[in-house]
Amino acid sequence: MRYDLIIKNGNVVFRDAVKKSDIAIQNGKIAAIAEKLDGPADQILDAAGQYVMPGMIDTHVHICEPGRTEWEGFESGTKALAAGGTTTYVDMPLNALPATTTKKALGLKLEAAKGKNYIDYALYGGLVPGNLENLEELNEAGVVAYKCFMATCGTELPDDFKNVDDYSLYAGMKKIAELGSLLSIHAENAEITDRLAEEMIKQGRITPSDYVASRPVFTEVDAIKRALLMARETGCRLHFVHISSAEGVEEIQKARNEGLDVTLESCPHYFTITTSQFEEIGPLAKCAPPLRNEVEQEKLWEALKQGKIDMLTSDHSPCPPEMKFSETDNIFEVWGGITGCQNNVDLMFDEAVKKRHVPVAPFVRMISTNPAKRFNLKDKGEIALSKDADIILLDPNQTYVVKAEDLYYRHKHSPYTNRTINCRVTKTLVRGKLVFDLEEGIIGKPIGQFISSQGALNNQQIHS
Repeated sequence: MRYDLIIKNGNVVFRDAVKKSDIAIQNGKIAAIAEKLDGPADQILDAAGQYVMPGMIDTHVHICEPGRTEWEGFESGTKALAAGGTTTYVDMPLNALPATTTKKALGLKLEAAKGKNYIDYALYGGLVPGNLENLEELNEAGVVAYKCFMATCGTELPDDFKNVDDYSLYAGMKKIAELGSLLSIHAENAEITDRLAEEMIKQGRITPSDYVASRPVFTEVDAIKRALLMARETGCRLHFVHISSAEGVEEIQKARNEGLDVTLESCPHYFTITTSQFEEIGPLAKCAPPLRNEVEQEKLWEALKQGKIDMLTSDHSPCPPEMKFSETDNIFEVWGGITGCQNNVDLMFDEAVKKRHVPVAPFVRMISTNPAKRFNLKDKGEIALSKDADIILLDPNQTYVVKAEDLYYRHKHSPYTNRTINCRVTKTLVRGKLVFDLEEGIIGKPIGQFISSQGALNNQQIHS
């Protein structure tokens, strides 16, 4: 048969191994894999010297459209994701207005997304106080999971996102368990972190290090333990987002070993930026949970190398520059959130695979296979027959410096600007279509499709 495309001579990263192979693509799917494919094709792509990997599935992205499109919209955000080697993302329910906590708000989000996404996408629903009756309709409308905050979040604006109280969390877990869905949790003890922040400000302690000290590791661990206890009571499947501490990882690992259906993610910034570097970089590196010191960061690296980090995500949380670069010297008054999704794959490949010798196959499981399985994106996540041809090429021998002018974000700022990265994504294909090329930039018009959960719910654990 004649194929649409054959990718030849690449070092193909499979679930458990890397092999030099050719891949044939037909109608957006992987149609053949062999050591050598000579069949006719409309296009041949030579990947010699490069890794051929499934595209990243970033399950933690904040696209702020509708309502705050001036922060980041679907078009600019997905250009950046594509350029960074991401082929599918899951959009968080907050930072857009209205927050995605009702079926009506979800409809507005889907309408705003039409024709603007360069990569495929799925959506979260939100769990907030007072929306228990909305969870089922969100599920029926196709959200792949729910998200809640145990830390304080949101503004006083109507329809903005709000953090849960303990009862809302417990009742929400019961309902989400009934629906057979998944709850993702931002785990920090709100009462303690809020009060510590108040005390810091009263004392005039308003530096990045003071901000970090106001959100100590134990506040993350405390919230994790309370959520796990409720999960035992309710049977709710949990996923913990952006875990910043090895102690937090160990608590989740312990619960999983005891039979709980629970997974976790962490983010590149927790592995690549420390508290002292936060002091140097300034507001662009503010996030919650905060960046940790060198000792804590090294412990987190050990957890990753031991296979205890299920997935890596960006927690891409952009905002306009005036929310980062205001007149204030008070870091507590600056918007928290890191703009970083364009440097997920290359930055972590450099740091994990090249510098710390993490094998390539486990790295790919963290960025693609595990997220696909956990969020039931059944056609995604690995190089295998009949899977979507969501494929990226990565050159391990290129070195470049991150420059603001090369970023596709609506606002071209990032804590990684001027950082040297010792590898580079050179091509990104979504369902066999080239959407990014290093030489040409973004290719063509947006082709991203919405992925609904309906008809595809799966209760399997990653580690089953």
